[in-house]
Amino acid sequence: MGEVRKLQKKLRQIGNLEIQISLSPEERFKISRKAELRSRLAELQLQLSGPQQTLGIVGDRKKEKMKRQVEEDAPEALPSQTPSASKFLKGEEQSKAKATPAARQRETGREAKISRQQDRKEPAKVSDHDRDVSGGCSDFDTEQQLRQEEAEFASLKSSWEKAKFRLRLLEGHNDIVTCVVAVDNLVVSGSRDTTVKVWHVPTATEQKNLGGHSGGVTCLSAPPPEYCKRLARSLSLSDKERFILSGSADCCVKIWALSIGQCVKSLYTFNAVTALCFVAEEDGYIITGSDGGKVQAWSWHTFENCQSINAHQEAVTSIQTQGPLVFSGAAEGGVSVWENRCSDRDPLRLLHHWGEEVTGCGGGSGGRLTLSPRGDRAFLAYGRAWLKILHWRTGTSSKLTNHNSITGITDCVHQTGGLLIGSCYDLANGESSLNLFSLPQCRYLASLTWPDAPRILCFAAWTTGSGDHRWVTGGRDLIVWEQLPSSGKQRGDVTAKRDSRLESCLLESEGDTEDDEETDDYEDDHEDNDEAKNSRSDGAKDAESGSWFRCVLQ
Repeated sequence: MGEVRKLQKKLRQIGNLEIQISLSPEERFKISRKAELRSRLAELQLQLSGPQQTLGIVGDRKKEKMKRQVEEDAPEALPSQTPSASKFLKGEEQSKAKATPAARQRETGREAKISRQQDRKEPAKVSDHDRDVSGGCSDFDTEQQLRQEEAEFASLKSSWEKAKFRLRLLEGHNDIVTCVVAVDNLVVSGSRDTTVKVWHVPTATEQKNLGGHSGGVTCLSAPPPEYCKRLARSLSLSDKERFILSGSADCCVKIWALSIGQCVKSLYTFNAVTALCFVAEEDGYIITGSDGGKVQAWSWHTFENCQSINAHQEAVTSIQTQGPLVFSGAAEGGVSVWENRCSDRDPLRLLHHWGEEVTGCGGGSGGRLTLSPRGDRAFLAYGRAWLKILHWRTGTSSKLTNHNSITGITDCVHQTGGLLIGSCYDLANGESSLNLFSLPQCRYLASLTWPDAPRILCFAAWTTGSGDHRWVTGGRDLIVWEQLPSSGKQRGDVTAKRDSRLESCLLESEGDTEDDEETDDYEDDHEDNDEAKNSRSDGAKDAESGSWFRCVLQ
């Protein structure tokens, strides 16, 4: 196992090196050994594939326990305090009344919660409180509801097993695509090549090339139409004009008018911009995050800086909104939740901050946390083989397995309709896929992949007028996904499959997991550290910082 873990460390280092811009001769040599290392790792894994295999996320003892739980299990109901986003999933009110998050073992002072295992063994049991709320619903009614939910889940799962997508490559960027956003029939992409490009989806053609940044583009955001209309009127542009915000390593946020392809406003932030979002409350706010951990608020009305907060210890790598709430995640693994008070000065008020000891997303240098909020939960991706689900009001969390081996990497997480989508990249063999889970239950549906699929670093989604899915993924390649009718004769480019090992790995409370056995895989061994120091002495400061931003956009 020692050699296996060392090979996994080296492949993880190579995966990080491949997304850097400048490489030393020694680093190029390391990358050239990728095929050799993968071959050796595959050989060792084959030797260890007997009864004592321990390469998975969870050991054999844990798997056997999970299998027994699956056999005993009625349909799994996970906690959620948000309305269902899928027409296939009903009865969430009953699910909310029955289930509560499993408490973290570290939070010994909290009230005891009903365990998931008890919920499985007694799926039809309803508390007195539930009877009061439901008007005296019987055990039989609850059991019927569970059966109906299971039937609906089975139907949804079957539909995704038959899903077909046509893929179209959008060619034009000459470096990694770091961010994407969809606006009407347009896709807007930002790249380390310093450009923002606008693509017409129906024809898969480049419509605009927005050049103006002097550093790599790190983030994009699209204000809602009503806020675009206000700005358009002040600029004497059409009411139908749409605008895009772009953030860059050049310390600027630029506002682009898409129809004319011009920058109409530029904000200088004094810090390299690593994340941004638009808050559609009152007059509107632009929220930015920097490579030094600063969170800033800017007025959409005056474009003046309203607030600057030293919020995180390292680079802010993700900012998302949910109504008046703003969620920020950083490279060290911390997550902050802010309330927008819609004031001219200091509009953001901190509600909660959870460090890496709570989120479970720390422990590695150069981390990149991405998040997607939903009600009282926030889904977190941190370059590991799992997703974290943070109940941000209470600080409890759980793991959702997103890969069957510790060599898996999750780069981004996204929600669309009733789906939770996690990207998945296997360091050991270079395979890439998207894993789909149903919401709000977070039950595994299927995995989508295709030959030679590249590592997916960013994701955007929307639906057509007919309700079909359209997605765009970015990384080494920029690809548009167009859903095809399942009943049609046209063959799709994507293979839909199910990973039985993901099915058997249930959602786990933090206390139930064998905590982060793969954490050390993110650290360089002494040999590789010595090589890096010798080969890059002129860039020592950047290397020592270990931030995701310097790793990706140095």
